[in-house]
Amino acid sequence: MGKSTDLDFFNLLSDSYFRFTRKSLVPGEQEASRAARWLYEDAPFGLLAHNTDADPRFIYANKTAQSCFEYDWDEFTALLSRFSAELPDREERQRLLDIVVRDGYISDYRGVRVAKSGRRFRVDHVTVWQLVDKHGQLHGQAALIPRWQDV
Repeated sequence: MGKSTDLDFFNLLSDSYFRFTRKSLVPGEQEASRAARWLYEDAPFGLLAHNTDADPRFIYANKTAQSCFEYDWDEFTALLSRFSAELPDREERQRLLDIVVRDGYISDYRGVRVAKSGRRFRVDHVTVWQLVDKHGQLHGQAALIPRWQDV
């Protein structure tokens, strides 16, 4: 499963999220391995991350995101992230990602996404941030999806 509960990747996710938002990604004080497992298995929000490739590929999707998008871990981590939106919505999605590159994060995104089955759903109050390690190296972008509703 690679990054699903990898502590280095968990630290990258949670530390970069905190640096941009000043909020914790997990509730309370938890030991890192327990927090990483909670984030992957039990978090009530979807969490996705993609890499820095010219055409980014997902490198992380927690169980909530997998359920929402209808892809398992292996399918998700083989998927180019642009395919999380339908063709007409990809330009708007790219504008969002460009703003995140410019500003470091955005916390009020909403848009329409598509599941594996073709089911369309609106995501709301999404936070998207740069995955930047403590040395300033960019590893990709991540998105926390607290709410979604079929459209």
